[in-house]
Amino acid sequence: MGVNGSASAAKGPASAAVLAIDAGNSKTDVAVVAADGSVVGSARGGGFQPPKVGVEAAVDVLADAVLRAFADAGLPADAQVEHVSACLANADLPVEEEQLAAALQARGWGVSTVVLNDTFAVLRAGLVEDAEPRGVAVVCGAGINCAGMLPDGRTARFPAIGKLSGDWGGGSGLAEEALWYAARAEDGRGEATELAAALPAHFGLDSMYALIEAFHLGHLESPRRHELTPVLFATAAGGDAVAGAIVERMAEEVVVMSTVALGKLGLLSEEVPVLLGGGILAAGHPRLNHRVRELLARRAPMAVARVVTARPVLGAALLGLDHLSLETSAHARARAHYETAAPAAVPSEGAPVG
Repeated sequence: MGVNGSASAAKGPASAAVLAIDAGNSKTDVAVVAADGSVVGSARGGGFQPPKVGVEAAVDVLADAVLRAFADAGLPADAQVEHVSACLANADLPVEEEQLAAALQARGWGVSTVVLNDTFAVLRAGLVEDAEPRGVAVVCGAGINCAGMLPDGRTARFPAIGKLSGDWGGGSGLAEEALWYAARAEDGRGEATELAAALPAHFGLDSMYALIEAFHLGHLESPRRHELTPVLFATAAGGDAVAGAIVERMAEEVVVMSTVALGKLGLLSEEVPVLLGGGILAAGHPRLNHRVRELLARRAPMAVARVVTARPVLGAALLGLDHLSLETSAHARARAHYETAAPAAVPSEGAPVG
């Protein structure tokens, strides 16, 4: 959502039109973009986690990267661009976007500020028809989220704050499911599965009991559960029925979210992209992505699934250029910058993303 500043003109070189920010739980990317779409400065910083550290401390993390991006662009620390386009993790509700937009606007980085959930960065980065931003994105990283967009500004979205809002899956959810099924397999309450041996073996342990004890007593830190998601996919690829069923359910969730969003925007009968992003989907696990395409073909036959590997900060930059109503040549130049740059490493299938 937007916040308008009181300044009438930006300070610093006129070419500094957009400050683009993409901030996930684990990292922040910042770009200073000129009016012609040239990326004139950039920086990377730490993760953005206002629920854990508070809004001001979280924005301080952004500020560090912003100041370094300004310096890279040859701008003074007190520079002000025309517009700040920030796509932020943990901005899950419109009210949170408004609060964060106000916090960023107070830093004086831009004449105006718009904050959106970071899913919109993946959506905009994947929409190659820059004159007509139309489509839906599903991002599957540490959690799962979905957003849709029309050229007139209408959007479709979900709260995406975990089980409280009806979500299932993502790296955290998949690891949790794998542990649940493996524990029950070992003690006899559930169906046999190779996960019962594969999960503890990943940590050099010989039983699920030992793995449960290690997590419970803190010998293994809780964030390391993310490491188990690639084990789940490998076990599914080996033919294990239980692991395979978990992967199938993940595909179902991706398609349910995307088709509901398409329906809300009236796009089920149109040829439109469904963009797949985040560490799990971008990793291209064959069984998961094939099943997503198969289910999508049944429920939204006109939709075209496409994996997005571009850095999401590109999406934040394009949204900023959209806001300023700049020429499509500026969008093409910004996209070319990221397409010709060395690609960022795709996170492992269990890595927390966004």
